[in-house]
Amino acid sequence: MDSAALPSLTPLLDGVDRWAELWPLLPVLVALELVLSADNAIALAAVARKQNDPIKEKKALDLGITIAFFLRVALILLAQWVLAFKPLQLLAGVYLLWLFLSHISVKSSGPEDPDGSSGHPPSTSFSRTIVALALTDLAFSVDSVAAAVAISDQIILVITGAFIGVIALRFTSGLFIRWLKIYTRLETAGYLAVALVGVKLILTLLLSGFQPPEWWTLLIVALLMVWGFSDRKDSLGQEI
Repeated sequence: MDSAALPSLTPLLDGVDRWAELWPLLPVLVALELVLSADNAIALAAVARKQNDPIKEKKALDLGITIAFFLRVALILLAQWVLAFKPLQLLAGVYLLWLFLSHISVKSSGPEDPDGSSGHPPSTSFSRTIVALALTDLAFSVDSVAAAVAISDQIILVITGAFIGVIALRFTSGLFIRWLKIYTRLETAGYLAVALVGVKLILTLLLSGFQPPEWWTLLIVALLMVWGFSDRKDSLGQEI
């Protein structure tokens, strides 16, 4: 989720069509993106963490999110076609659900550390990680592209918002890579949020008129984050 997916939380953006009107709102946009990109950031952090190497993780995030930015721009420029091409929304929802189910499968069958928590995730090739990062962000972006283009009729301003979004996402993803090693429930909480977005995409496509309230989605994600941060390891690797 990002701030574009929750237009009612950013009423000041309505009708913003000039740079002079946007600059005072940049701090608000940055703050919203940092808060609302948590589910996306956890998913990207979990994907990058499969490199099991801090240097490769950072490089994968840099490359993957850079590609993701250009994919976001493409979605914005092709917004009318994207909104009309329903199979793309279905594919995005199915992909997010596949990520969740893959996590559950690895979690249930993977090796465990002596303290009972899951160990390092299975390693994945560097190129596959970059592709997975870009596709994951793309799937999340499909959920918000309609709202993004509705904020303003100035494409440059909308693209600026997308740029702010990926910068915030890169920052939060880096933080979550470290936090995933500390908080034992955080990764599962993030993937549950991923599944929530996937189900939402599919249901809004299959059920005419289905549009859950924005506060409902935000509340569930917030509760998942609280649960994710509720259990951590101490310096010896034990849960506290």
